[in-house]
Amino acid sequence: MGPVDYLVVEFADGEPTGEGLPLLVDLVDRGIIRILDLGFVRRARDGAVEVVELTDLTDLAGGDGLDVFHGVASGLLARDDLHDAGTVLAPDTLAAVLVYENLWAAPLAAALRRNGAQLVAGGRIPVEVLAASVDAVDAVDAVDAVH
Repeated sequence: MGPVDYLVVEFADGEPTGEGLPLLVDLVDRGIIRILDLGFVRRARDGAVEVVELTDLTDLAGGDGLDVFHGVASGLLARDDLHDAGTVLAPDTLAAVLVYENLWAAPLAAALRRNGAQLVAGGRIPVEVLAASVDAVDAVDAVDAVH
């Protein structure tokens, strides 16, 4: 099995458009990821958190955009997890919580294990750090272009 990650994606206007769904399905179709769980949670204006059932989002992507995800449930993502994710949301928003396996990494992980290697650390570089790094490189490139 490859590494398993999760994402919590907050939709600022409270309702997703479904625009990203075909891209997510494409990642699955190409064998890059396998979706293990997909859940939704809403945080009300007053701060109350509510788990939203997939069937309650029928207007998304023309009414059937989420049908492909019906039955996706590994048991890794529990209602308590969704509720916990909802506590970090801004008021009056909806979020998708996605748990997925990185299938692309599974053969590499298996080969490393066969050779006695083990993963001893992992993590993710925050988007803000990446953006700052790219901005710094762009600034150096701009100065070099002037000289």
